[in-house]
Amino acid sequence: MRNVRLNFRQQERSHLMENMIYNDLIRRGYSVDMGIVELTRIIEGRRRSSQYKIDFVVNVGNDKLYIQSALHVDTPEKKAQETFSLRNTGDFFRKIVVLDGNSKPWTDEDGVMYVGVIPFLLEDIVAEAIG
Repeated sequence: MRNVRLNFRQQERSHLMENMIYNDLIRRGYSVDMGIVELTRIIEGRRRSSQYKIDFVVNVGNDKLYIQSALHVDTPEKKAQETFSLRNTGDFFRKIVVLDGNSKPWTDEDGVMYVGVIPFLLEDIVAEAIG
């Protein structure tokens, strides 16, 4: 979405992958929004509010599915960074991280599904996740 606003000047791989995911979701007829998770924490005795982005919120009837686009999560730190907003939604809707490449779907100990962008685009992972 951002790339359209920038007249397609953005050529970063991560942004191009986000555009592919968004276009695929729209092509499949899903209602897609961007999500924000707002957290208030106390840091050094002061209340701090922060907002964290979720790339896509797919709405299907009464169900939701959160999708985060990430090139990789090859370290624990990177995985924590990419899933932070997903782990703090405060609900139990399904969560998917779409990675670069061809990796088959797998689920971590927190119930977050990871899948490569190629299988995501070729199969209807959203329909499978919502059931």
